[in-house]
Amino acid sequence: MQHHQQSEWLTVADYQLHLRQLTPVQPDSAYPVLMLHGAIENSRIFYNEKGRGLGCFLADHGFYVTCADFAGRGLSKPKASRSFNHSQQQLICQDIPSLIQHLQQQYQQPVVVIAHSWAGVLLAASLARFPHLLPKVKAIITFGSKRTIRVGGFKKRLHIDWVWNRLSPLLCRLYGYLPAKQWRFGADNEPAQYLLDTIGWIRGHAFTDPTDGFDYAAACAGLSWPASWHFAAINDQLLGHPLDVQAFLAETGLNKGRYTLLGKAQGHHQDYDHISMLTHPYASKDHFNEVMLWLKQI
Repeated sequence: MQHHQQSEWLTVADYQLHLRQLTPVQPDSAYPVLMLHGAIENSRIFYNEKGRGLGCFLADHGFYVTCADFAGRGLSKPKASRSFNHSQQQLICQDIPSLIQHLQQQYQQPVVVIAHSWAGVLLAASLARFPHLLPKVKAIITFGSKRTIRVGGFKKRLHIDWVWNRLSPLLCRLYGYLPAKQWRFGADNEPAQYLLDTIGWIRGHAFTDPTDGFDYAAACAGLSWPASWHFAAINDQLLGHPLDVQAFLAETGLNKGRYTLLGKAQGHHQDYDHISMLTHPYASKDHFNEVMLWLKQI
C-alpha cells in the first residue's frame, strides 16, 4: 500500500461519526476526497486494511481520502439501536454538512464527494437544502444512485415491495432498529426512522422531505452543480438500475454531468452490478483509473 490508515471520530450533536483516514505516502492532489456509503452498508464498501477498494486506490495515487460512517453505522458511536434512532433528515441536515465543512476546514480546499447508492440522493438533497455548501464541493461522483425504484419485476416485488417496504418496518418495531446484518440482507444495520423515511421516495412519492415538507426538487432546479460524473452498472437490475439512475439525474439536474454505463459492451472488463462496481478486482483497471485521472484534471 502507498498510504497509511487511521481512524478518528467527528462529534455531531450527541453522536460521533467514524472517519477512516487514508493518507497517501506521496500526496499528489490539492483536493481531499470524502466517500459516503449507501443504505444497509458502511464505509468499508470503499476500503479494507489490505488496500482494496476505490478509497485505497485513490490514496495510493496521492489523494487524501476520508471514508465516513453515517450515524449508527460502521464504527460510528453509538450504533443503531432502540435507544439510538436517526432520521434521513438528520443525515441531510447534520451528518453531510458537518462532514463537508470538517474536511474543507481541515484541508483549506473544496472537497470531492463520492457517493454510493442512496448516499447520492442524500448528498443532492443536502446540497440543495444548503446551497452555501456548494462552493466547498469541487466535484461529485456517484455510483448507482437513484431515488425511486421503478424497474425490477420479480426482484423488485420481493426485495423492495416486500422485504424493504413491508418486512423491514415490522423488524424495526420488533428490534427498535433494522437488523439487516443479522437477517442477512445487508452489510450493516440501520436506524428505524431512517428506514421509514426512505420508503416514500423509493415508491415514487414527491422529492420532498417527509419530516418538514422541504421541496428538494424545487431547490435542485435552481442550482449550478459542480463538475460531476455518474456511474451505473449494466447488471444492476434493481438497486441502481440504469434507467432509475438516469431518472434521478434528470430530476436533480445532475444529468448535465458525465454519465458512464459499466459493462463489457461499453469496453470494460466486467458486466458490473451494484456492489461489484466498487469491489471487483477489475474495477481498478476500468473506472477507478479513469476516475483518478479525471480528478487530477478538474
